[in-house]
Amino acid sequence: MKFHRLRTGMLAIAFGIAANGMTVTAAHADEFSFTATNSTNTAITQLLVSEDKAEWGYFDIGSGIKPGATVDIAWDQSTNGDNCTQWVKAAYADGSESEPTKFDFCESGLELEF
Repeated sequence: MKFHRLRTGMLAIAFGIAANGMTVTAAHADEFSFTATNSTNTAITQLLVSEDKAEWGYFDIGSGIKPGATVDIAWDQSTNGDNCTQWVKAAYADGSESEPTKFDFCESGLELEF
């Protein structure tokens, strides 16, 4: 009887920890989003991101960001283990690119302006 209570108590603790971990993960995922504003006269066709400025990935921005538009962008959850500090640059419809700038994506309420 005592063993059964101990085992039940341990299971309750394990489920509590697991549930808490899920809550933390969900909250953590929310932290990895930001807004991007195109303050230029040319559409942004790609937002590129890199940890080292050598290899670039990109965010899915659909058909682009029109001049004057602001969009909300979320990191894929698979990147939650990556560094918070990343280099970002915009590629424009006219073929030009912005200078890479380093941002801390763990910062709450991050707003990027290109």
